[in-house]
Amino acid sequence: MPKALCLLGMMVAILIAILFIADLAAGVPFQKASILMDIALIVCALMLGAISWFTFKEQA
Repeated sequence: MPKALCLLGMMVAILIAILFIADLAAGVPFQKASILMDIALIVCALMLGAISWFTFKEQA
């Protein structure tokens, strides 16, 4: 079960990063409401992905 949660965390991080990179680059879906918010959420998604990856590697 913990491995599944790590994989789920990585998938969520990827989806969040894709969503806010798309908003930053093309204004889809939030019409670039806040560039600072986009950057902050991309950084948070990267941190979530890294934490999930490191935890997944510890369990293997």
